[in-house]
Amino acid sequence: MKLLIDIADNKVAGFMELMKSYSYVKAEPISAPDAELLEEIKEIKKAFKNVEKIKAGKLKGRSAEELLNEL
Repeated sequence: MKLLIDIADNKVAGFMELMKSYSYVKAEPISAPDAELLEEIKEIKKAFKNVEKIKAGKLKGRSAEELLNEL
């Protein structure tokens, strides 16, 4: 299982030491750009799920005109 955890910068060293003490845990830091990319991918995945729900009639969509007026 993969798990993404957000930890304060000043606490990372201690947390990483703790994780390394478990033989069954592989922990490695990711860069800030990679973390941002993961967040964007999660948002895109959520958007696709919402499209499926709109098509199934479980969510109400809005027109492009409404979206543009909001901007």
